[in-house]
Amino acid sequence: MWEKFMSRYPSISRRHVLGGAGLAAAALTVPALPAAAVAGPAPDDDLKPVPVPPQVPATEGRVSFGGGELWYWDTGEKGDPVVLGHAATGSGASWGYQQPVLASAGFRVIGYSRRGHRNSDLGPADDTGTYADDLHALVEHLGLARIHLVGTAAGGIAAADYVLSHPDRVASAALTCSLVAVGDPAYVARSNALRPPQWDTLPKDFQELSGSYRATNPDGVATWLAEAALAPPASRRQRTKATVTAAALGAAGVPILLATGDADLYTPPAMLRELGRGIPRAKQVIFPECGHNGCWERPALFNRTILAFLRRNRIGGRGAGR
Repeated sequence: MWEKFMSRYPSISRRHVLGGAGLAAAALTVPALPAAAVAGPAPDDDLKPVPVPPQVPATEGRVSFGGGELWYWDTGEKGDPVVLGHAATGSGASWGYQQPVLASAGFRVIGYSRRGHRNSDLGPADDTGTYADDLHALVEHLGLARIHLVGTAAGGIAAADYVLSHPDRVASAALTCSLVAVGDPAYVARSNALRPPQWDTLPKDFQELSGSYRATNPDGVATWLAEAALAPPASRRQRTKATVTAAALGAAGVPILLATGDADLYTPPAMLRELGRGIPRAKQVIFPECGHNGCWERPALFNRTILAFLRRNRIGGRGAGR
């Protein structure tokens, strides 16, 4: 499944488009989610395996971060721009379930790989750069005045870093299945205490994918593991430019959505509520029977939640607010 999907992302040595047709957006309209909502199952979203849909046309390119280049893809010029930030176990190619849905709903969708992830350069070992600076290089390269951010796991930390570093450039930020507040010592200590000393020796799929997903979708697990195996070592992960805390995000004035899976071992619902206390206006959503990868494990629920949030916060005041 993964190689079939990645065949739509050939060599980056030339400009080209990705084939495929989009998904109809009309069926994705949902009412606004209340705070602390549980995104319950729907007729088109149970635990049966869901194939990666055909992708809409997108161009690929590269942008310099000084010590190398990042790979990105971009669905086009029209619509509010939505920049997707991947997990530490993923890449810019991890958004196959989201790209056609968001694009068909009228958004300009952009994905990129951070340093060392699929198709992006690792950069110098003595300077990993910051999440916010690299993302800003992409935003400036594409000439984007304001953006929506959707981040998962480490991509949520990157999105939060950008919110605090460039709040005037962010229309909204969805921070999903993510530790987020890595600059808050008390929060980090509580989070770390949830995982045993041998945590780092456990298989990645056990750490990040729910038991329900592993039980029902072994092919999806294999696909996910193949991408996770390509990730750079933890020692090369980037640092934040800002001190990312819940209080700082709450004061930033940017509409924020917090979401996690009820089986997320990094950010269980109790820790999401802890984040929410520091960001009192943030929406909170729990995905049922879902681990640390809501965008991959429960894509239809994830997409409906993200679309509802984006539509409430359209650039230019077309939405209805947070």
